[in-house]
Amino acid sequence: MKFNWGTGIAIFFTIFVLALVFQVYESTKFDHSLVSNDYYADDLAYQQHYDKLVNTQQLQEGLKIWNKKQKEEIELVFPSEFSEVMGEVYFFCPSDAKSDFRLMVQPGPDRVQRIPTHGLRRGLWKVKVDWQAEGKGFFKEETITL
Repeated sequence: MKFNWGTGIAIFFTIFVLALVFQVYESTKFDHSLVSNDYYADDLAYQQHYDKLVNTQQLQEGLKIWNKKQKEEIELVFPSEFSEVMGEVYFFCPSDAKSDFRLMVQPGPDRVQRIPTHGLRRGLWKVKVDWQAEGKGFFKEETITL
């Protein structure tokens, strides 16, 4: 068999097509769980989120999120200017969407909520607290490492 430029082009395109097919096959195995399922609705609700961020910046004493590693707990200390708060705490694990979970805001009489971290996946977490008090919404996000 004689190897000429036509054979070279055919071999090149065959290898190119096989490489593309392999890339497409490999990309179907990739987990896209870090993308929000309802990203369009999230985008439309951004103005409400922005208003919560502005309200949070206007507080004299903000929400404090403390990672107490020795006690294996996260401590949320709410501002003393509010007597009653409610909302949601969202624990987001960027490396594993199956580890994410949500809790209700339930501070004690001392305005502190303690959340045990024993048994949680070790690594980077984002704690997102979306809470309301006196008719206003507030939002605080903190990155912690367990």
